[in-house]
Amino acid sequence: MNITLAQAEKAIAAAKEKAIAIDTKMNIAVVDSGANLVAFGRMDGAWLGSTDIAIKKAETARYFDMNSGSIGELSQPGGSLFNIEHSNNGLITFPGGIPIKNKQDEIIGAIGVSGSSVENDHTVAEAGASAI
Repeated sequence: MNITLAQAEKAIAAAKEKAIAIDTKMNIAVVDSGANLVAFGRMDGAWLGSTDIAIKKAETARYFDMNSGSIGELSQPGGSLFNIEHSNNGLITFPGGIPIKNKQDEIIGAIGVSGSSVENDHTVAEAGASAI
């Protein structure tokens, strides 16, 4: 099962609403279950460098079906996934990428958000993922 464009746009709208509420500007990417980009939104004034980061956070969350920050915890020196960020043409292993599930609890895609602190990125990504 894949996320639809309508669902991806709904996730982006919810994430954007949260970003506005916490007064930050974000890049927001949604990928499908195959980690293919479905939708992307860059808020006016959001950092250009965060475009790639948002996409890679979404891909990372989908590749491993867990929050990108959880992979970051496992990839620290001495961790079981140390250096994993060098796989798959580069992963982003800090917070802001979250798998998206349907009502049947199946992963249908993922959202990645970048443009502020990792705490804000995660909060905005959560708002987007929760909208589905």
